[in-house]
Amino acid sequence: MNTIVKSGLAAAALATALSAGVFIGQATADQPHMQNAVTALTRARSELQAATADKGGHRAKAMNLVDQAIAETRAGIRFAR
Repeated sequence: MNTIVKSGLAAAALATALSAGVFIGQATADQPHMQNAVTALTRARSELQAATADKGGHRAKAMNLVDQAIAETRAGIRFAR
């Protein structure tokens, strides 16, 4: 095969692989921003849990609100599916 044909085949193979990767990524992370939000909220809850307890009840209230936010975000993900 000549160089032009080889280059064309290589470019086509690369385009096919990239296209397949995009579709696979969409299938596995159909709600990437919502999934990222759940991850961030879960981390925030862990940080609140690790903080010292004496915060006048605000730490506990914040943990409760984060739990609610996680639940609502997950419900949004389910609804969108």
